[in-house]
Amino acid sequence: MTYTVLARRYRSQDFGEVIGQAAIADTLRRAVEGDRTAHAYLFTGTRGVGKTTLARLFARAMNVADDLKDAAAIAEAIMRGDDLDVIEIDGASNRGVQEARDLIAGAGLSPARCKYRIYIIDEVHMLTTESFNTLLKTMEEPPEHVKFILCTTEPQKVLPTIQSRCQRFDFKPIPRRLIAGHLRSVLAQEGVEMDDAAIGRVAELGNGSMRDALSVMDRVLAGGDTSISAEKLEEMLGLPETGLIDAVISAIASGDSKAALEAADALLAGGTSIDQALAALTESLRRMLLLRTCGSDTEVLDLTDEARESLSVQAEQFEPASLVHGIAVCEAAARQGRLGASARAVFDAALVRLALAAQLIDPASVPSPIASGGTKKKRSVERSEPKPNSKTAKPKPAAKAKSKAKARETPPPASETLEQIWARLVASASGQAAKATFDGIEPIRFDVDLIIVRSSTGPMSRLVLERLTERLSDAAGRGIRVESDEFAEQPSRSPQQGGTTHIDDPRVDLAMELFDASVVDVKKHNPREEQQDV
Repeated sequence: MTYTVLARRYRSQDFGEVIGQAAIADTLRRAVEGDRTAHAYLFTGTRGVGKTTLARLFARAMNVADDLKDAAAIAEAIMRGDDLDVIEIDGASNRGVQEARDLIAGAGLSPARCKYRIYIIDEVHMLTTESFNTLLKTMEEPPEHVKFILCTTEPQKVLPTIQSRCQRFDFKPIPRRLIAGHLRSVLAQEGVEMDDAAIGRVAELGNGSMRDALSVMDRVLAGGDTSISAEKLEEMLGLPETGLIDAVISAIASGDSKAALEAADALLAGGTSIDQALAALTESLRRMLLLRTCGSDTEVLDLTDEARESLSVQAEQFEPASLVHGIAVCEAAARQGRLGASARAVFDAALVRLALAAQLIDPASVPSPIASGGTKKKRSVERSEPKPNSKTAKPKPAAKAKSKAKARETPPPASETLEQIWARLVASASGQAAKATFDGIEPIRFDVDLIIVRSSTGPMSRLVLERLTERLSDAAGRGIRVESDEFAEQPSRSPQQGGTTHIDDPRVDLAMELFDASVVDVKKHNPREEQQDV
């Protein structure tokens, strides 16, 4: 006898046997029982989730009645896909306008033995736009004896005009636990024993598709073994060895880059590709992240009790932030490895980076000026300076930073005025740079958070004003602005007269600086006056 693959031999034969799509199956069954079937249906979903199986079951339920002659033979023919009245069409190979016209011509014929002439069009998104347009009128108002069931994995490619004429059902990926349960049933009927870990691995490889999982099981059973362990499964399918992946992760957790590289080398020497190794490492980190975030008993992960316990112990060695970082590093290494000249170098560097993550600088730990509430400072260029001697001793940068941090930690008294803060800074100025900042500068006006100064040595640069602003703000514990009498506006009319004594607009400052201008008068913009002038 010719061998039949598991996906065909163990196809569901009743609505109640459909796995993972119970709600859709129940709806279709009730529609048949209540005689409320529509003229067109659209089944959407990824591959191997039961679209074609449910289409055949639905067609059989509509066409096979108890009083039908040769009911059993017709039902069997429908489930095989070769019945006279249930025509299955491959949209990929029948996508032209002529095929659509032939379908319309055939739809006018009465069914041979059953109640309806049903068209199941698989991969319907492969039809051309012209073919869809040819079918529009027939699908909207077909003959009473015609039904359409369209199946597709890419519903976005089906014209909206077609979708509007159909009842749409979206098939979801099948949960891993349901796939694993069906695999156990299949293995029991095949007389094969398999570890729970191996069954879970096959269900995982199915990735929501029952047909894909059964195809993997076909590969496993082709060897003729009647007892299969997880290690045997990995060897037969060429999967990354779980023990070596665990060894890599343990080495990363302990910060041992040497052990991580040795375990990874053994993994690659066993035939695992770099892409496979990175994918397996990323998946392990993802599982640990879910366990650390959602708890060890979370249902987000479908694992056996043994695998869950082992993974939970391993996850306790990492913080969630470290696991997120590890996933990002692995994903970046996978991309760079595919595009770069040496994928192995990128792979090894990624492992060392993960193992030494605690020793590397974390950019997230550097506080930003905005987050810390400090004033925005310009980036200074480092210059090499001669070593200080006994005659010309300069303050060390570390001492400067320490004194500045101490000044920030000790806020000024709440009663201290701007005049007192200015006097305190001038008196405590030490070092050439600090003295030069205040040398020849005299405050001429103090406002709430504004100090107007005048220089006796000539025009003041913006750099000097920024230094003064920074020192005054640090000393006051709040934002203080320092302006030169050359740039600041002159006192003008009082607010009652419509004037102001302050302009806070850098564009005005720039224009005044470029044209050597001064403020004569400041008025507030009044749209009503502007409309009256017009």
